[in-house]
Amino acid sequence: MKKYVIGLDYGTDSVRAVLIDTENGAELASSVSYYQRWKEGLFCNPEKNRFRQHPSDHIEGLEKTITEVVQQSGVHPEEIVSICIDTTGSSPLPVTQEGIALSLTPDFEENPNAMMVLWKDHTSIREAEEINTLAKTWGGEDYTRFEGGIYSSEWFWAKILHINRVDEDVKNAAHSWMEHCDYITFLLSDHKDLKTFKRSRCAAGHKAMWHESWGGLPSEDFLNRLDPSLGKLRDRLYDKTYTSDEVAGHLNEEWAAKLGLTTSTVIAVGTFDAHSGAVGAKVEENTLIRIMGTSTCDIMVAQNEIIGDKTVKGICGQVDGSVIPGMVGLEAGQSAFGDVLAWFRDILMWPVNNMLQHSEIISSEQKAQLKEEFENNLIKNLTHEAEKIPADEALPIALDWVNGRRTPDANQELKAAISHLSLGTKAPHIFKALVNAICFGSKKIVDRFEEEGIKIEKVIGIGGVARKSPFIMQTLANVLDMPIIVAASDQAPALGAAIYAAVAAGIYPDVQEASRHMGSDFEAEYHPQPEHVQEYTRLMEQYQQLADFSESVIKSPVKVLNLNRA
Repeated sequence: MKKYVIGLDYGTDSVRAVLIDTENGAELASSVSYYQRWKEGLFCNPEKNRFRQHPSDHIEGLEKTITEVVQQSGVHPEEIVSICIDTTGSSPLPVTQEGIALSLTPDFEENPNAMMVLWKDHTSIREAEEINTLAKTWGGEDYTRFEGGIYSSEWFWAKILHINRVDEDVKNAAHSWMEHCDYITFLLSDHKDLKTFKRSRCAAGHKAMWHESWGGLPSEDFLNRLDPSLGKLRDRLYDKTYTSDEVAGHLNEEWAAKLGLTTSTVIAVGTFDAHSGAVGAKVEENTLIRIMGTSTCDIMVAQNEIIGDKTVKGICGQVDGSVIPGMVGLEAGQSAFGDVLAWFRDILMWPVNNMLQHSEIISSEQKAQLKEEFENNLIKNLTHEAEKIPADEALPIALDWVNGRRTPDANQELKAAISHLSLGTKAPHIFKALVNAICFGSKKIVDRFEEEGIKIEKVIGIGGVARKSPFIMQTLANVLDMPIIVAASDQAPALGAAIYAAVAAGIYPDVQEASRHMGSDFEAEYHPQPEHVQEYTRLMEQYQQLADFSESVIKSPVKVLNLNRA
């Protein structure tokens, strides 16, 4: 009997399912569902850095995408042997004692604080600062040690602490909290004991300060010093964690009926999208996998013997088994990558969105057509014009921190900036400066790994930006001064999830073997252009000068103000 698996990948805007042949990694069917409530901007407030998602978007997308791939493929239900879920993270949500999302219960359906706190939500900056200060001063274990030494407002404990402080009702009603990848896995699984349910090693280690050396999660004493509500929560979370090659349970009867599958289907332990994406791209030692979309995640693996007790400063964690069981997974990333360019696009689209609609010169149908044409072609045309700008022509210098800085050295209070503007600066110049900025931010991550003794011999790009923008990829190759290979799969994270599912189902003995058979091929390679590398080195120095100045403003605004007055 042929055997197939499903990888279910939850991104920022949508969920996608792929049905994969375990013999060769061939994709038989795929389906994407966009989150309707999220698309309408519900429960979010970008001005306050609040980004929340209703789990109904995720549940509806789950049913739609999996039923569609099953129907499209024509595969018999009993041949689909396993499912694995990957999601964004850290994206926790409060749940009841039965594991039901709080926002699916009466009185909390419209409360943003009862919903999933998306990875890009930065409402907990102050709470993250408290965690960092306490970890360094309380006299006990520094629980941020394996998190790069800096805890981020994007992560589990900071977000929960913030919600508990601003919403007493949610604090009292939430029995526990679950990462998105754990919640969806629990939803499908027949294992319904929340306390013993297998939580993701990837999520816990990278975002919740879980580590075997201190017995799991941070101590109750440490959490109580932050807030007694966290100390109480600790006992309602978990002790052990599990890698995604393990079985979390089997598909329960309710969801087997909804999806047209059988209860013999294995449900693997969940994981994060970037880590499964690295597996889908055949990650190996000394290889940096760059998952490039709205933000980036940068993933590497290393042997335990090489890492030992050493900690890599300023990254997003190092966790045994978070990517490949038996190896240490290393994570870094940029809080905004494609989002930087999307921000600029939205600024340029303002007249179309706000003035064109009130025009009395053209019809409503023409307005809609024009808007669609602008949206579809704006980035394409900016790219075309930016490519024609001579290397020696004056360019603005920009920072990529429109959503703070994730790596190196997380600081979500930082803001972006643009300098060297003149009357000769046109939209393509600014666009090119922003492309340079996201590539310079990438270079800072590569430099940090190498400064910490983690050798990089190969860079692999995956994701929409990697496949759709040769201009950005060539710029990145020039800035990094190293070749970049692009994975051919449109759905590398979902493919990686499918690889985990195949191992959990016993089809392959380990993740490396499954990845060799099922992982993505490569479709393009970009090499540094020697005539441009030196120019980008000069621009990188100007980027660093602007970065240093901008960071000094955050650290000491009064001093900078006095300097300006002088």
